[in-house]
Amino acid sequence: MSISGNSRIQKNHIRHDNTEDKTDLLKHTLVLMTFAGCWPPSSWISSYKYKFYNVYTLLLVLLLYSFAISQFMAIVLNAANPEEFTNVLYMMMTVCIATFKISNMWVNHRHLADIINTLIEEPFRPVTAAEIKIRQTFDKMIRNNTLFCFVLVELTCACIILTSLFTNFRTGDLTYKAWLPFNYSSPTLFSIAYTHQLICLLTCALINLACDCFICGLLLHICCQIEILEYRLNKSHTWENLRDCVRHHDLIFESVSFASVVNKRFAKTIAIQFITSMLVVCSNLYQLAQITLSPKHLPLVLYTVCMMIEIFIYCWFGNEVKLKSLHLIDRIFEMDWPELNNSFRKAFLMIMNRATIPIEFTSAYLFSMNLESFVGVLRISYSAYTLLQRI
Repeated sequence: MSISGNSRIQKNHIRHDNTEDKTDLLKHTLVLMTFAGCWPPSSWISSYKYKFYNVYTLLLVLLLYSFAISQFMAIVLNAANPEEFTNVLYMMMTVCIATFKISNMWVNHRHLADIINTLIEEPFRPVTAAEIKIRQTFDKMIRNNTLFCFVLVELTCACIILTSLFTNFRTGDLTYKAWLPFNYSSPTLFSIAYTHQLICLLTCALINLACDCFICGLLLHICCQIEILEYRLNKSHTWENLRDCVRHHDLIFESVSFASVVNKRFAKTIAIQFITSMLVVCSNLYQLAQITLSPKHLPLVLYTVCMMIEIFIYCWFGNEVKLKSLHLIDRIFEMDWPELNNSFRKAFLMIMNRATIPIEFTSAYLFSMNLESFVGVLRISYSAYTLLQRI
């Protein structure tokens, strides 16, 4: 069995079996992905509906591109000092990373569908009631993580919109500084430009939220597979069962493994996210240092918190994968070794020897996804903020 699953699904839709109907594999995350234009609904099997969804995705991409270009031109033409530069930079960078994410998901949809299909095929598919319970536990963690991030992001967007309506809209100013190729002083054109920015804000937030929860969900499923492997090793009383465990272990850990493919598909996305987060946090810290805090600046504070949490969840779950892969050694060591024959002992020693090299996710060979990297991002952001202050 290869990591691609050996079975291509027609029109890139995911095949479900009875087990997955019970565990709802990435159900809530894929719903967000669908609304964000990153994942066609599994029920849309006709070519007409599939093309319609591609048009929907293309419209979202063009919407984000138009917003990013307007802000880039505002920086080039109107930013005369650091305050004006940072005031535009943080949102422009967020829109750019959202545009990259939706484009990457659109292009790589077939490969991502294959990754998910791998989880519902042997040896990754849970078989016994205990294994199904393990997966349900991790599915619940993914659902709770998605719900928490959704509430936080939507609360931030609602705060930004309400604050803008009571301040910018009343004075005839746009929510974000932007260059437009027309004079929007008339009420009609201003309403169009203002609505365009708010729609782009919500679209950008939804895309970033969906993609981040999707990647973190896959990281948690790697932890889930390691825990299922630990359970199977404790139950491997026959040579056939042990052989299946060794095969399962290889497909999780080795260079062409499930974890390796996930890391490869999202390495660039995570690297760009790290760099963008550093720039945005630095920019927002600079803005907050130049102003006297008041209720109208609450959206900027919440936005900064969202960006920090966004990079934190990558580092947290990446760190969990590393710790879980190392924990496999302890679980094998705790087994009843005197009762094992030599063949079993050799197989377990081989697994333990491989598990000494943990699964570690990297972002394009620039950052390791762990808690140390998160601290490093904060330090670099603060250093850049200090440098900007001096300049």
